[in-house]
Amino acid sequence: MATDTTTVDVSAPEVMASVDSTSHSEELVIADITRDDAWLSLRASDAPTLDDWR
Repeated sequence: MATDTTTVDVSAPEVMASVDSTSHSEELVIADITRDDAWLSLRASDAPTLDDWR
């Protein structure tokens, strides 16, 4: 198996969001995947909607 030698430019953050469903609630998770421990979460019901951001 070949090793992936692709270099990653960590000077540019890469932020992603996801809704994580559990048996109790849904959580919105926002993370910078280029850094360790750079994430936050909140109840999806508390997250602002797109209309709130306009």
